[in-house]
Amino acid sequence: MRLRHIEVIQAILQTGNLDHAAEWLQQPVATLTATLHEAEQQLGFMLFASVRGRLQATRETLALQPLINQLYLDAEPLRRLGDALRQHQDPTLRVVCGETMAQSLVPHSIGTLRRRFPDTPTTLSSQPFPELVRRVSMDECDVGLSLQPAELPGIDSQKLAQGKVQLLAPHGWLSPKQKYIALHDLAGQAMIGLRQHDLLSRTLDSKLHTLKPAPVVHIEVQSYQMMRAMVEAGEGLALVDPFTAIGAKDSGLDVCPLSPAVPVTLYALTRKGSEPGAALKALLEIVRERADALLAEQGVVTL
Repeated sequence: MRLRHIEVIQAILQTGNLDHAAEWLQQPVATLTATLHEAEQQLGFMLFASVRGRLQATRETLALQPLINQLYLDAEPLRRLGDALRQHQDPTLRVVCGETMAQSLVPHSIGTLRRRFPDTPTTLSSQPFPELVRRVSMDECDVGLSLQPAELPGIDSQKLAQGKVQLLAPHGWLSPKQKYIALHDLAGQAMIGLRQHDLLSRTLDSKLHTLKPAPVVHIEVQSYQMMRAMVEAGEGLALVDPFTAIGAKDSGLDVCPLSPAVPVTLYALTRKGSEPGAALKALLEIVRERADALLAEQGVVTL
């Protein structure tokens, strides 16, 4: 089957009607009918049967449907590029980031980029680290922005900025002039736990487990942003990355770095051997500059 066969079959599967499928694909009904018959001749069996005014997939089509769905999804980047070329647009810049960066850093950076590159369509999604790495390696995005590197031979991990782990505490918990919190001062304290097992959380867990008495964890959450929200709700202390801590003082929390310092690095993950376009180069520089400015407010020296 060819791409046009897959598009027509997928359209009919979604709409159950030739007229609606033709409207969806913006093609004449006669063209869709001819393409459908051509696909059936190549395959050697009927793909759809008319049942009470609707086209119903045959048993053979239902068996093919998972593969057709995957082929259709795999062809989406090609369709997007073709549309952009027809409209004389730049290729779409596809950005994936972790949840922490999706709160403020990356959206504001893309906003700045769009003012410089108004003709470059951009997509942004937030994904867990394993899915982010998969998308980069499979060329399903142009860059992944993460707080941990990808230890894979096919991916480059470029350092953009570096900060330090921060303690979040209810207002008044720290003394007014306190510049840092020593690790041993967290012994026996009520702390918010993190169920997400990334590189940073494993590092912090190993340090907290050495304390005697151990911190008391009554609440576990899924993300650093949820940890911050629980501190704001007065449920304990939390150790978070420096980007989650941005603006926490303005929200009424006490904030200070952990001592000894635990560094946290922001990485740009790209496929090895890929040549970044002008828009991507500009975005990484914007992210770097914005991250430096935000971390400087915490008194952090960045890369």
